[in-house]
Amino acid sequence: MGKISGPLLDRIDISVNVPRVSYEELNRQKPAENSTAVRERVFTARKMQQERLHPQGIMCNAHMTGPQTRDFCHLSPDAAALIKSSFKRLKLSARSHDRLLKVARTIADLEASQNIEAEHLAEALQYRRPEGV
Repeated sequence: MGKISGPLLDRIDISVNVPRVSYEELNRQKPAENSTAVRERVFTARKMQQERLHPQGIMCNAHMTGPQTRDFCHLSPDAAALIKSSFKRLKLSARSHDRLLKVARTIADLEASQNIEAEHLAEALQYRRPEGV
């Protein structure tokens, strides 16, 4: 990863480090969300995206242009403050800023939220590549 250029890395929307699962985690008593519930949330989120974006001639958040991203990624005041501080602290490019908003918009859609809240943006920030990589 260290040999890949910054502009190319900016085109990767989600990067997740998946640690080894412990024995205790495998045998926990609390059941995880079942696949039927996950499928229903994804279906609902995709339907929201299609209804919102169909008049624009696109079908999903990933295909939004810069102006469309600004039109459809409405931030709560807390989310706006978080992205402003993150933009400065992480030295985000314009491309990575827009990609971050698209991922946050998708996370908000999965929760059927009209606006992007700070927790949606914080989750999207966690999916960015680790610093120094």
